[in-house]
Amino acid sequence: MTQFSEIPSDLKVYFNGGFIDWKDATVHVMTHALHYGSAVFEGIRCYKTPKGPAVFRLKEHVDRLFNSAKMYRMLPNLSREEFIKAILETIKINSFDECYVRPIIFRGTGAFGVNPLDNTIEYAICCWKWGKYLGEEALEKGVSVQVSSWNRIAPNTMPALAKCAANYANSQLMKMEAVKNGYTEGIALDVSGYVSEGSGENIFIVRGQTLITPPLGSSVLPGITRDTVIALARASGYEVIEGLIPREMLYIADEVFFTGTAAEITPIAFIDQIQIGEGRRGPVAKHLQENFFAVINLERKDTHGWLTFV
Repeated sequence: MTQFSEIPSDLKVYFNGGFIDWKDATVHVMTHALHYGSAVFEGIRCYKTPKGPAVFRLKEHVDRLFNSAKMYRMLPNLSREEFIKAILETIKINSFDECYVRPIIFRGTGAFGVNPLDNTIEYAICCWKWGKYLGEEALEKGVSVQVSSWNRIAPNTMPALAKCAANYANSQLMKMEAVKNGYTEGIALDVSGYVSEGSGENIFIVRGQTLITPPLGSSVLPGITRDTVIALARASGYEVIEGLIPREMLYIADEVFFTGTAAEITPIAFIDQIQIGEGRRGPVAKHLQENFFAVINLERKDTHGWLTFV
């Protein structure tokens, strides 16, 4: 895991319409988002390709960011197109050939209290080098996870479709529990006891030639990589079902894997100490990984327009 102390201090951050030094990208201790979780954000990867750095599914990420902001009545004073341009400029000014990008929109200072409507709406874009989220070897060997004792948020309590900072208090509880118990990650169930997602990843199971992933109604984030995998799998002839997954189906699946911008496509080798398949990456996950990285490495045509070159 990258520590901020390891990030070069001469990086530039796009903050409220202009560039400032990394060390100066700070907010006041009374910032509303710090006290009440009033922030929405994205995680985006810029990949090194034979034709230069390219951002993966940039438009879709910015669309989700603005949709999250809309749900919380905190749209910024710039358009989606301007935000896309600012992300590309941030990567360019920092001379990255590959990086992780973190745009955030948040409530700043102003009135103090639960009501956020009189607070400023601020935004920032940071980028830095960040390796494989679940470990360099995880893409092949897989990870060991547990079903968490913490459920995902129930419908009509908080919007699960929004990538809001407040939702990640739930994710932190899952992640800490898993790590303290000796696992890499946790899998949450929804309020009805069906499989939902990981602390920061969507999940798929494989049975034969069929992939099953929980529906959005199971309190899952509409993942960009999730959508990518669905498209790649269907193009390869696999059946893909968005359907309810009972917990016990995890244990008897041929394969299980996580998807996400940070995790990419990461196989799950063990769940609750029960071996999944061969206990490492299975053939379906391997095929999807190869197709995913073939697009990024320009080994196959980007027919979907997923890459935006810096």
